[in-house]
Amino acid sequence: MGGGMEANKNKFIEDWGTARENLEFNFRWTRRNLALVGIFGIAIPVLVYKGIVREFDPVRPNVLDLFYTSVSASTASSMVALEMEVFSNFQLIPLTLLMFLGGEVFTSMLDILFAKHFHPFFIQLGYFVILSLVGYLGLKVSKPRTPVIPNDLNLFYTSVSASTVSSMVALEMELFSNSQLILLTLLMFLGGEVFTSMLDLLFATYKFQNRSVISTNQIELGLVSIPDSKSENYHKPSDDSNINDDSDRLKYNCLSYLTFVVLGYLVVVQFVGFSFVSLYITLVPSARQVLKNKGIKIVTFSLFTIVSTFASCGFVPTNENMMVFKKNSGLLLLVLPHILLGNTLYPPCLRLLIMVLKKVTKKEEFSYLLKNFKDVGYDHMLSALHCCLLVVTVLGFNLIQFVMLCSLEWNTKIMEGLNVYEKVVASLFQVTNARHAGESVFDLSSISSAILVLFVVMIAYGNVGFSTGYSCARQMKADAMCKDSWVGFSGRWSSKGKFILILVMFFGRLKKLNMKGGKAWNLS
Repeated sequence: MGGGMEANKNKFIEDWGTARENLEFNFRWTRRNLALVGIFGIAIPVLVYKGIVREFDPVRPNVLDLFYTSVSASTASSMVALEMEVFSNFQLIPLTLLMFLGGEVFTSMLDILFAKHFHPFFIQLGYFVILSLVGYLGLKVSKPRTPVIPNDLNLFYTSVSASTVSSMVALEMELFSNSQLILLTLLMFLGGEVFTSMLDLLFATYKFQNRSVISTNQIELGLVSIPDSKSENYHKPSDDSNINDDSDRLKYNCLSYLTFVVLGYLVVVQFVGFSFVSLYITLVPSARQVLKNKGIKIVTFSLFTIVSTFASCGFVPTNENMMVFKKNSGLLLLVLPHILLGNTLYPPCLRLLIMVLKKVTKKEEFSYLLKNFKDVGYDHMLSALHCCLLVVTVLGFNLIQFVMLCSLEWNTKIMEGLNVYEKVVASLFQVTNARHAGESVFDLSSISSAILVLFVVMIAYGNVGFSTGYSCARQMKADAMCKDSWVGFSGRWSSKGKFILILVMFFGRLKKLNMKGGKAWNLS
């Protein structure tokens, strides 16, 4: 410029302008952006609308006041918008949980967990213990359907079984009220393998994003391990400083994409299953009549059963499990796929879904996930060959069980009243559960010993809570005080025995953390 007054560019203003002009290229779905979209794009408009239309509702608090109370409890702000006596005992428990999770001591503990490298075993053990305790408190304060109040140990036992998806039944399921069944559904959802593995991905993504402040050379959490690109064998090229940044960005995007894929898989599969089961029961009088006689809502039954099946828990809201529906072949066929989709066939289905997304979106991240699944560190991401072998193994084991069950039990008591089609569907449903969810369409106590031995062998490869139950008629020494009930054999155990089983359920749920254990000693 003339007069020697040259313009000096401000670096910060130029960087800001560049970022603004290229926002569509640099935008990433981070936790902060997701929170902003959720708050300002969904939560606030919905709350404003609900608050306006229910402002003068004299019966129930409006949504804005409820949300205000929830925020106050979560942030420990002591701001009261409703009289506390308005809340029921069941509502006070979530408020207690919110205050606990939002307290300074708990949040500072989370900061320590993120800042330091704690062993995944203790992190996940704490998760399941807290989840079980919250479930127990919820079951304790809510009223059961019957006037008989279960003892505390059985309630905690049931909560642990639901949280760790262990299929151990100590109480009759029809004892629980609708609110208690919903609570158990939530415990099974939060304790399922697919959901907890998604949490592992979220934590790994967070740590990968903030790895510059982490002193360790490897980021690990449960199923996920993210190798540090700045290892001893890695040498950054001096002539291109963007290679390492591009590689890190690609890995970070892959983790983020994989998290959303798992979340979508988790929600869509269960929503579709819930919708079809609800529709079937609504349209089929025989199935609808069963729930009507037992006083179970169709929506509650459908959601509970699908979540339980997908999480491989094996709980069903009826005392008889699925035995009351053994003639409803359509219902069994609708539930059957979820036994596999949430268990052994999850890795092949996940890989297939990523292949479809790669073909549709042409995203580089999906190609990277398929070719470099080991670098991602997600144990459910397997090679194409491994997935094919897994599918063959699952189908092979089920075929062997199906043939043996039909050969030995086709004309026995457990098949009475069923036509050929119903026998085939019920048998297929039963053998599939032997290695997966643990639901029963036949009375296991009436099945031949040979088939029970076969089931025991299959259970050794899975996480199934099959039980032949406890019948007073089979006692070696008759007890006049004995009363039959629809519970598993463990339901008759002593308090000490149940406490031991609770420990087994916790550590059994965390068995994946010892998959690399058992190395031989070096005696040389």
